[in-house]
Amino acid sequence: MKNLDFENSINDYKSLIIAGTDEAGRGCCAGPLFVAAVILPTNYQNSEINDSKLLSEANRNKLYDEIVKNALAYSIVEIPASDIDKYNPKQASKIGMKLAIQKLKIRPSLVITDYEEIDINIKQINLVHGDSLSVNVAAASILAKVSRDRKMYELAKKYPQYHFEKNKGYCTKSHTQALRNFGACPEHRVSYKNVKVVL
Repeated sequence: MKNLDFENSINDYKSLIIAGTDEAGRGCCAGPLFVAAVILPTNYQNSEINDSKLLSEANRNKLYDEIVKNALAYSIVEIPASDIDKYNPKQASKIGMKLAIQKLKIRPSLVITDYEEIDINIKQINLVHGDSLSVNVAAASILAKVSRDRKMYELAKKYPQYHFEKNKGYCTKSHTQALRNFGACPEHRVSYKNVKVVL
């Protein structure tokens, strides 16, 4: 797996149960944050897995099914906008990662995160750009991203005026204009500066 072979650099990695964890939606001003954790088999290979941001939506959806099918264990956690406002985006991400690891049906012996250090009693490696170095982190990023996008499609039906199906909660020009026209809905993160300014 090109550029996703960090696990191979770990001493005795074949004897370890390695989980990767990552989030999606931290930079959005609306909608929940999603965090996933994944444990892939040691010998699992799939050259299409990559950082979810570098994949098309169609490829992410296809890989989501592949990862769910082949993972030894996986979990997905949803953190609502109200909790992101309460804890701040960084802390909400770390809380989500901890919960995702705790929800795994298999306890890992090593956790690799996309940089964040989390409060767990398991050895962890916090990789800068982990989703482009570790196949387990990349897989987690795909599960989190696909889960979040699916949620935003649901919210688009509930709040059609914000066009969440197009902007996925990011602060695009049209989303900002909708905020001006209609104010915030319960899915908006009111602690975010761009939402505060409009409100």
